[in-house]
Amino acid sequence: MTTPPVWMDDADVQKAIRNAWPQLVHFLSQHPEWVLGKAKQLLPGVALNEIEGTASSHEKVSLVLDMFLKAADLNAPVFKAFVQSVCMECNLPMDLEIVFMSVSGEGHVTQGQEDLKGASAWFPSTPTRLERRRPCSSPANNNNGKQSKQQRLDSAERYRQLITTSMLQRYGMSRSAEATEPKAQPSPFSQTFVNLVIRQSKGGRMRERGEKAKEAPIAPHDTEEHRNTTLRLSELFESVHMGTTKVVLLLGKPGMGKTRLMHKICQQWAEGDLPQFQLIFFFEFRQLNLIQRKLSLQELLFDFFLRPEDCPDAVFQHILEDTQHTLVIFDGLDKFVENVQLPGPPHTCFPDPLNPLSVSDLFASLCLGKFLPGSTVLVTTRPKIVPGALLKTDTLLAEIWGFDREKVEEYVGYFFRQHSLKEKAIAHLKSNGKLLSMCYIPALCNIVCICLEYLLLHDAGRVQLPQTMTQFYIKMLLTFIGKDQKLRTLSEEVDLSQHEATLVGLSELAFKGLEGNKMLFYAGEVPEDVKDFACLYGLLVSFEVKTSNGHTQVGYTFVHFSLQEFFAALFLLTSKTVDGNFLKQKFFLRSKWMMKREARVPFTENCHVFLSGLSSQGCQKFLSSLAGHCEDQVQERQDIIVQMLKKLGDASLTGPRIAELCHCVHETQDQELARHVGKQLNFSFKSRRCGNEFAAVLSKTLPKIKCLTTFQLAGGNISTPGLEDLIRAFPNCHQLEDINLQDNRLKGQEMIKTTEIFSTVAKLKKLDLSYNELLVSTVLAFSRAAAGCPNVTELHIRKDVLTVSFTSQSSKSQRLKKEGIKEEEDVPKPSTLILRLQDCQFNSQWAEELAEVLQSCSHLSEVDLSGNQLGDEGCSKLMKMVPRMCISGPLNLNNNQLSLKSIFCLLNSMSLCPNIVKLKASVHHETAILTLIGKDIAGGAQPRSSSFITALSSTGGHLLGATARKICLTDNNFQNGDLKNLCLALRRCTGVTELDLSKNSLGDPGVLKVAELLPHLNELRSLTLDHNNMSMDGAFCLVQCFADLEHMTSMELCLGSTQKILLTFGERMSPQMLSVTSEHQRELLDSVPNSIHDRCFCLKECMMDLKDVDRLFKRLSTCSGLTKINLSGNSLNDQSVERLLKFLPYLNSVELLSITESKFSSHCVCLLANSVNQCKRICRVEVRSSENAFLHFVKSKESQEICCRLTDCGIGKCEITELCPIFKKCDRLAELDLSGNHLGNEGLRCLLEHLPRTHIPCLIKINHNGVSQDGILHLAHVFATCQNVAEVHVSLCSEATLLITLVREDKPQKILSMKQCCFQAKHLALLSTSLSKCLALSNFTSANNGMMLSSAEDLLRALRKSKGMLRIGIEEPWVKDESIIILLKLAAEVQGNITAITLRRDQALFVVEQEFPRQEEKVESVVSRLHQCELEAKGVCFLPKLIEKCRQLWALNWSQVQFTNAEAETISDTLPHFPSLKKLGLTCCSFLPPGMEHLAEALHQCHTIEDIDFSKSEVGMDISALMNALEGKLHLKSINLGSLNLSNADILNLTSRLSAMPLLKRLSLNKNRLGGESCSHLAQVLKNAVHMEKIDLSHNKIDDAGMKEIAMAIPEMQSVKQIDLSNNSIGSAGGQCFVEALEHSENLEVLKLSGNNIGNETLEKLAPVLPNLHCLKVLHLASCGFDSEGVVCLARVLFHCPQIEEISLSENSIGHKGAMALAEHLPQPSSQLRKIELKVCGLSDCTFRSLALGVSQCPLLEEIILSWNKLGDESALELAKVLSRMAKLKVLDLDNNYITACGARRLTKELAQCRGIQIIRLWHNQIPSDVEQKLRKEEPRLHFAFF
Repeated sequence: MTTPPVWMDDADVQKAIRNAWPQLVHFLSQHPEWVLGKAKQLLPGVALNEIEGTASSHEKVSLVLDMFLKAADLNAPVFKAFVQSVCMECNLPMDLEIVFMSVSGEGHVTQGQEDLKGASAWFPSTPTRLERRRPCSSPANNNNGKQSKQQRLDSAERYRQLITTSMLQRYGMSRSAEATEPKAQPSPFSQTFVNLVIRQSKGGRMRERGEKAKEAPIAPHDTEEHRNTTLRLSELFESVHMGTTKVVLLLGKPGMGKTRLMHKICQQWAEGDLPQFQLIFFFEFRQLNLIQRKLSLQELLFDFFLRPEDCPDAVFQHILEDTQHTLVIFDGLDKFVENVQLPGPPHTCFPDPLNPLSVSDLFASLCLGKFLPGSTVLVTTRPKIVPGALLKTDTLLAEIWGFDREKVEEYVGYFFRQHSLKEKAIAHLKSNGKLLSMCYIPALCNIVCICLEYLLLHDAGRVQLPQTMTQFYIKMLLTFIGKDQKLRTLSEEVDLSQHEATLVGLSELAFKGLEGNKMLFYAGEVPEDVKDFACLYGLLVSFEVKTSNGHTQVGYTFVHFSLQEFFAALFLLTSKTVDGNFLKQKFFLRSKWMMKREARVPFTENCHVFLSGLSSQGCQKFLSSLAGHCEDQVQERQDIIVQMLKKLGDASLTGPRIAELCHCVHETQDQELARHVGKQLNFSFKSRRCGNEFAAVLSKTLPKIKCLTTFQLAGGNISTPGLEDLIRAFPNCHQLEDINLQDNRLKGQEMIKTTEIFSTVAKLKKLDLSYNELLVSTVLAFSRAAAGCPNVTELHIRKDVLTVSFTSQSSKSQRLKKEGIKEEEDVPKPSTLILRLQDCQFNSQWAEELAEVLQSCSHLSEVDLSGNQLGDEGCSKLMKMVPRMCISGPLNLNNNQLSLKSIFCLLNSMSLCPNIVKLKASVHHETAILTLIGKDIAGGAQPRSSSFITALSSTGGHLLGATARKICLTDNNFQNGDLKNLCLALRRCTGVTELDLSKNSLGDPGVLKVAELLPHLNELRSLTLDHNNMSMDGAFCLVQCFADLEHMTSMELCLGSTQKILLTFGERMSPQMLSVTSEHQRELLDSVPNSIHDRCFCLKECMMDLKDVDRLFKRLSTCSGLTKINLSGNSLNDQSVERLLKFLPYLNSVELLSITESKFSSHCVCLLANSVNQCKRICRVEVRSSENAFLHFVKSKESQEICCRLTDCGIGKCEITELCPIFKKCDRLAELDLSGNHLGNEGLRCLLEHLPRTHIPCLIKINHNGVSQDGILHLAHVFATCQNVAEVHVSLCSEATLLITLVREDKPQKILSMKQCCFQAKHLALLSTSLSKCLALSNFTSANNGMMLSSAEDLLRALRKSKGMLRIGIEEPWVKDESIIILLKLAAEVQGNITAITLRRDQALFVVEQEFPRQEEKVESVVSRLHQCELEAKGVCFLPKLIEKCRQLWALNWSQVQFTNAEAETISDTLPHFPSLKKLGLTCCSFLPPGMEHLAEALHQCHTIEDIDFSKSEVGMDISALMNALEGKLHLKSINLGSLNLSNADILNLTSRLSAMPLLKRLSLNKNRLGGESCSHLAQVLKNAVHMEKIDLSHNKIDDAGMKEIAMAIPEMQSVKQIDLSNNSIGSAGGQCFVEALEHSENLEVLKLSGNNIGNETLEKLAPVLPNLHCLKVLHLASCGFDSEGVVCLARVLFHCPQIEEISLSENSIGHKGAMALAEHLPQPSSQLRKIELKVCGLSDCTFRSLALGVSQCPLLEEIILSWNKLGDESALELAKVLSRMAKLKVLDLDNNYITACGARRLTKELAQCRGIQIIRLWHNQIPSDVEQKLRKEEPRLHFAFF
């Protein structure tokens, strides 16, 4: 055994020593004594004294080792001896040991090591882990350690040789030699290897690419950015630094040769070309997918790669110690079915390599360096399938780009062994660029060569190559089969019939594999015939597969994945088991492109391409032969693919997706489809290689592309010649809209040339020149060009960004230009120009030139100069030119280094230039924006008549001019001198309407100066002084100013943590302003309530003592016109409130005083209540929850009625004792509300002792006060005994209602209502006793009080009165169940003469009305008439008594009663004995046929009856008996037969009876089957009904024909007052006939036509008729199918119909125009409108503002329905503004709109001032539930529930 010599002059050895030397120093620094001993032994002549004195052991060892290193050249044996000692005596790390043992010559060297030239070629570096270190061994143990170490090396070397032999056998030269032997059949993918193009990529770019769709299969090698990063195969690992785990991630699309390259790497390593790796392990993920169990690292390496022949543990230990020289290859990560999740960062703990893990975890741990740290891991995958976590590791990213032109020629040279064929093949490829680009993909290149070889051999004269990838695959398959069938010429067709079943089986196998994400098939999964056929032609390859249990099986896989996809596509288009829907699901492009996020990258790569190719008509014959000649089936599936591609062509796709779509379209070879998709194509180029020559060639091509709309040439290298060529070409591209020339390294002067195309490219919309050279001169040049070109709409320049937007020339303009017509004669005015020149390095030197450019443009709408360095000087220069500029929009000077000097300069410009309408500037925020308007607008025109209401509403009632000017100067920190100059500047600025000086630290002195300025700002409308450190002294200064300036309309002061000061001003109406308004407008202006001109004062969050209260109200008392005072959150104590109330008599004009968010004591509540006695103008005092108080005043000297509401204030017996004397003094008290307090029974007693004695007419509310049954009984006693207690309503349920009404009358008609009081028998007895003494009782109602039948009898016997009517109502559950006989018997117990009996089963209500004094008749006479015996037999002995008391009965009203035959017979027997009966109401009742016959017979005998109501009753199938009973009813005035489902025959029968009723006034036949046929008969009756007042025919089917018949009768009905024809399917024709007939219906009061589609035409006919209907009060036109035009027509005549009280226009499309018309014509002083319904009208915020003001001018309006619209907070705010003006408003319905908590709070706030409003509905708005509860508690009148 020989030892290689040590050559110290060898560069590689020197490099190895130099690299390893620092690691050796670090290791030996732990043993300095041993090092010094060796130095003394081997270097006896060297002095070591100084070194021994060195304190640092590391430095000491370093100096000694440097001596040995210097001795290497001079005395090699000494150096060798030292190295041998280190290796033998120290337990070095394995990497160091290998290096130094090879240098020293120690150890046995095998033949394999000689082949690799020893270990000196390895270049280790410092390891990351040193946990295996052990201290130096003693000399006694040196031999044993050396022997063990050598055994590991020997075992590892044998294992390396085993791997080498295996690699050479599988991938080595022996296999390549086989390729030179003749084959029976060619393989579709040759083993000939040609080096691939590999390029290194940046990680960020590859991450981005992983998220994008794949690129098109066009040669990517020409891209300049990759030229310098091309890698050779050997360089792939040279760039990997040893020492830490490195991951080489090799990306490549399918067919690029990734797997073949891995085989080549294994071969090169086995042949010794990769000496840096001692061991190599190769795994394929398609094999690893089969492993189901967990493995240890050793099992993975040995069981699933190659097991050592001996000593596996020793080999594994060596692998763990020598990881730096190990290469692990994982091929096909994209085929791995598990998700790879890296377990954690590399610094975490290292797992035990012997512990079993999943394959995914093993792979991740190897990549992170947790296993085999320092090794190299090579992974191949598709570009899109890259785990994001893997990119975070130390990863080298490289990408396989396939072949380039040279590699294609090289491959073709290897493939064609005959020289003549090779030359022809290369010539064909060079002449066909499309074919050549296809060959850049190695797999396709192989298939092209196979097909080309076959075609050249059979017919060299005329070679027709396939045009698509799919055709090549088909051609390849036919070539193989044709060779097998020994076809001699191309004209002979291949017979597929004998292989049909086999190909179908192969296709099914391929498809099942794709479905299961499977590429490997066991032998049992492949049918024998398929296996033989596919292996014969090389379509399948076989190899050994290791299963999870370690056994081996034969596995099969398609020779390439694309071949499996091709056969899977064949299956989808030919299999009989596939339908159209299944095919659509498998064409995954649609879901992949259309979804925003891909849940998972598809397993397939080219299946969609093959499906597209197979949908070509040229493939139909081939597919039909495989599908059993089912041509229709094949055609249907091909059409499905084409249609899906068309839909994708219509989608908005860009970039690689369009390229991929084009690829699919090209595969179809469908010209029509190509033209359809071609409309979406855009030209886009991005490469530094695109220079002038490219631009020259491109400029010749562009005009030929007729549909070119977008051109992009970015990232190029163009100069003047290339740019000029493009500029000449662009005007000839007539459809061009978008030009992108970004990042082309254009110089400034070159860029200016592009301005030539501004007016020459007709349809240009955008030009992008970003990321080129931008100089200030360039910016100015572009600005000049934009200013001079009328087509430019926006020029945007910011730093490196430059874009120009255009409006394309109209076709008319182009035609005129061609015809020679001058532009100024007919060309439209130029569009407005937006000029954004941001961050363009403008300084003061460029200001004048910039101003000249701006001055030259006459159509600027916005100028943005932010981010420059103009400074004060530049700003001054620019402002001098502003008056000459034509800007209609903002001029932005933000971030221009401006100081206060510039602020005053801007103010001066505003004073000189009337076109400046707004200035916003802040030194702190570096903002300065001027807003200008055109000179024609600056004149200011008054609002037109049609928009008068809009103008009025938009200014809060003030008619302002159109040139309102605003100044906002916040955060400028004005000092004393600055403030003085500011005031002078502001005085010079005329016409300022809004002024904001917030956040300027003005303090009290500054506020005082601003206040002194106010009298001089005549046009000012608002002043904001927020956050200016103002104190109470400053506040009082402003209050004095408020008192002095009468035109100041409001002042809001908030001095809390957030200071807020807002002053608003009104305008004094001049005679000149009034003279410009029309008469109608002046009337409206006069009708506007004075609240528009009200003055309001608000003070919030100010801590005030008595002195402050005095100062404040002394000033406020001098304010004329002050109507509202709001004190919020000021924490006023009792003394302050008492002092405040003393000033109330002096506040002569105040209408509302609010004290909110202040906690009141009980004494303070009494003080507030007593205010009504202090100030006679107070009409209402309201205190809520002891926190919020509202005092309302009347304008007159004394209020006629006073309302006092003290709710939820905790008032108990003590407090009520204090309050009662106060109430006694107030002789005008009309309402007292003490709800929500704690009075209880005792407090109620106290109140009842005092108030009834005052003889004051008053309504007292004591809801929710804890009153029990005892208190109620006491109240009943007071009610019965006290004459002025007229009415009591009591309820002890959850509502807890208690209402008492006091009157001044001595003997009022008393009403008592009790509900759910839970009385017991003793309570009811006491109640009866008390009420028996009340002879003035007129109405008593008892509902659900626990009153049983016996108690009811006692009560009815007890109740009586001396004279008059007495109504007794009992509502108890037993009323529903008791029979009619029992209830009639109960009625007989009353003491008076019964006048009416009412029974409503649905409400469990029984009512008896009686009259006193009673008129008696002898019972004997009655009994004799009724046959006493029969009565006893029927059990109705009480009947004579009842009849005796019913002599005056005039009304019998029963509802929801199911009559038995006996009950019906009883009623029938009694009806003829009621001589005074006028009204019989049996609604919602049911009768059996016998009972109905009895009733009809009895009804026939009632000759005096006047009113019959059988609506909604069930009278049996045959109602002829009822109709016959109506015969002869000459006195009948009203008939209601609604909802009886009357047929035409019934209607005819009825009309014959109606004609004999001369007094008939009311007829209701709603909800029947009344149709056009019956209307003619009904019309004849109506013509003769001269007394008819009301007719209800709603919810029938009258239609147009019937309507015309009814219309003919209308003129004869002169007395008609109400007509209801709703929901009758009436159209425009019928509606027009009807409204024309109404012309002379002067008495008509109610007209309802809702639910009929009468349209605009009918409204146009109705409009001239309405003014003639002088009595019309109700007009319902809901859901009538008209739009805004119809509403406008209607609204114009409503002004002439002031008597209308109710209008419904719901469910019509009113629109903005209709809303404006209603707003203009509805309001008038004489309007009687009380209700307007606009539900479901599509109203939104933009349409409602004017309407809100319009309806507010209707003085009597009580109800507004606006539900189910789109009203938001803006509408709520507008309503809140006008609520206080609508004095009569009671109900506002805003259900189901878009109002949020903001709008609801504003309504709540304003509701406090509206005492007449009863309810505001806000159900189903966008208000959180917690806010709803809070607002409901604050304001009970807000309703958020549906019911």
